[in-house]
Amino acid sequence: MEAGVGLPDAEGARSASGATNARDLRKALKAGAAGTPPHDESSAAETPPPASDAFPAALREALGRRGLSLERVSERLRARGIGVSQATLSSWQRGRSQPERARSLRAVEVLEEILDLPGGALRSLLGPRRPRGRVAPARGEGAALQVLGEDSVVEKALGERFRHFNQETGSLLIHDVVTLGASGTLSNLTTTNVLRANRAGADRALFVLSFDDEQAEPLDIRVTSGRLGEATYLKGLKSLVLEIHFGRELAKLDTTVVSYAVDVSPSREPATHYERWSRANLHEYLQQVFFHPDALPSGCRRYFRDQVGSPPRAQRRISMNDSHSTHVLASRCKPGVHGVAWDFDTGE
Repeated sequence: MEAGVGLPDAEGARSASGATNARDLRKALKAGAAGTPPHDESSAAETPPPASDAFPAALREALGRRGLSLERVSERLRARGIGVSQATLSSWQRGRSQPERARSLRAVEVLEEILDLPGGALRSLLGPRRPRGRVAPARGEGAALQVLGEDSVVEKALGERFRHFNQETGSLLIHDVVTLGASGTLSNLTTTNVLRANRAGADRALFVLSFDDEQAEPLDIRVTSGRLGEATYLKGLKSLVLEIHFGRELAKLDTTVVSYAVDVSPSREPATHYERWSRANLHEYLQQVFFHPDALPSGCRRYFRDQVGSPPRAQRRISMNDSHSTHVLASRCKPGVHGVAWDFDTGE
């Protein structure tokens, strides 16, 4: 597992319950094996983005094609004597702001060189000057950015869908069951999520599972409540995107239950933690971790992070029971990252 498979709060799907076997799963995941989110090329060709979206769309496409991170692009611009921060580049590619001042326009010209684009390919797409001030992100996107930070794996995995990530629903209660094998690596993850509709018409939710080790790949997916609409494994991002449909359209404030299980291939190293992030208050979160009798940890602890990647705090030791499992039950959870970590005795 990711020395902590990271699972985000649920939000947006379509429905045929049941299991996807390993052979069918490989077919379903084939589109995402290259590590890039799937897209409908015919729709993109027939419906070009509006002028106001043309520049950010072209910038995102060029960055993806070149495989350059915003950090690397910022460094290359700085090497040419042009200071543009990662945050500014991120705002440009999201369409929250656009280059307007002379220095920024010069940066766009150099960007075209860095990204191997013809002269004017980006600058010609800039719309009219915008009103002063930053364009606010969509409600769901802004809340997710507070917890995930800029340029997160989740954002890269979802692409354009991240901006409106599960705005139609919110999680009330989540129950994760993490099962480790004899080698101490993740073997199965089972999740039950109780969702409530924020608006009428919600009929699906998106889930993203991220792994630390590229060898930890999904082998089998079973949806026991809901219907699997999409299963895309992005190998380059070590992330699995699931779209699960509810089977009906929800009325506003109506609730539904989504349950799924994912079997995972063994990773190189034993797992060391599991954590879940949530961008909104959860009524309740329950995490259970089951250890194999041949790979019992020397100690377990719970923790909380304000943001993915930030130092853990509120750490507290937790005990195991006779079934070789431990658990954390948290009520009225605030936005952030809730996790359980454990240590294996190496015998050294």
